[in-house]
Amino acid sequence: MFSPSHHLSGTSMYEVNMRQYTASGTFQAFSLHLPRLKDMGIDILWFMPLTPISIKERKGTLGSYYAASDYTTINPEYGTSDDFKKLVSKAHDLGFKVMIDWVANHTGWDHTWTHRYPHYYLKNDQGMFFEKNGWEDVIDLDYNNAEMRQSMIECMGFWIHEYNIDGFRCDMAMLVPIDFWLEARTTLDQVKPLIWLGECEDPHYFEAFDMLYAWEWMHLTKAVAHSNANKHDLADIMYKYLSCKNRNQRHLYFTSNHDENSWNGTEYERYGHAALLYAALTTLLPDSIPLIYSGQELPVQHRLKFFDKDEIIWTMAQPQLHSFYQALIQLRHRSKWYQAIDTPPSSINSLTHDDAIFTLHIGYGGDGDIFAIFNLRPDHITFHLHVESLIGKYRNIYTGSIIEPEVERDVILNGFEFRVFQNLIQNT
Repeated sequence: MFSPSHHLSGTSMYEVNMRQYTASGTFQAFSLHLPRLKDMGIDILWFMPLTPISIKERKGTLGSYYAASDYTTINPEYGTSDDFKKLVSKAHDLGFKVMIDWVANHTGWDHTWTHRYPHYYLKNDQGMFFEKNGWEDVIDLDYNNAEMRQSMIECMGFWIHEYNIDGFRCDMAMLVPIDFWLEARTTLDQVKPLIWLGECEDPHYFEAFDMLYAWEWMHLTKAVAHSNANKHDLADIMYKYLSCKNRNQRHLYFTSNHDENSWNGTEYERYGHAALLYAALTTLLPDSIPLIYSGQELPVQHRLKFFDKDEIIWTMAQPQLHSFYQALIQLRHRSKWYQAIDTPPSSINSLTHDDAIFTLHIGYGGDGDIFAIFNLRPDHITFHLHVESLIGKYRNIYTGSIIEPEVERDVILNGFEFRVFQNLIQNT
């Protein structure tokens, strides 16, 4: 198992949908947003696939980002090679890490390899290209072919050498043999220590990756939001995730991403009035690398088209939820617990017995501690706070108000209301 090459604790990630981000959908236009994202606190930028898109079997007018026609070329819709180099350089100057989406399981139907190296692909009984998951616009590669594997790793290396990227978000990682990812990482980390995110929830893939997805958490939070599960179920999945990894390895938590938004609905469709509560909880979890998808800070409240242009309209210099996310991310940045390499000490649901209230306490009591309370139901609730572990004064990260839990033990929360506090000792 690899040790993470980067200190991931306390970091946050932002998924960039280049096509939809601006009217032009270009690197140059997106670069104007970098200072705003830096101010919001983002640490890592993940760019959806930047490669050109196949024409054959294309869906919609522009096709799927995940149906590549070439692994070592920039999609001309986004700009030039020099444009991307400048964007990466500017991002690095501002302190961002830059990751790109890598689609290793399949290519588009007219990828350059289909003509030059047709033996790189799986074939059906008729000797034709095919895709075993039913995705009509892509075809599967053959991971029993050692030559193809080597070519794939060389193509990944191209982006490190040419553009100085910092890591890969590996699409559908579980469809590719883990021994390939181990081979790729062994080779490419010698060029530069990289960040590796696998779109996968199989804990065995932590052998090769620093981060894996938390899909089960996302689906469970939706169930809780609709009263089909409870706070104890949330605690169970958190403990499950905490037990399946080592030290600085993390799960990627989210309430939206490109797939969820386009195919399953916005976070407001899926969570309703509880959307911000789950965004906050997702960001605060001790195991988390929180992900914010393009436009969530506006917030975008419609499903972005996947195969066609559907521009995000930025109507203000500072989006409505900029400060909402900023406060949470800044808390992660300044907290000694989130910055520690190990998963921070935490207790879950220990601050009240009320079944409607989910509680999170990070720290040992006192200096720099964080605690948060979440009303998981739509009705207002009065409950009793168990304060034995909450010593001293705490500041609400949103309102600035000061409380002393030992004095204010009875709390009222409105429906889906939440509050986040940090001990004043580290805040001063």
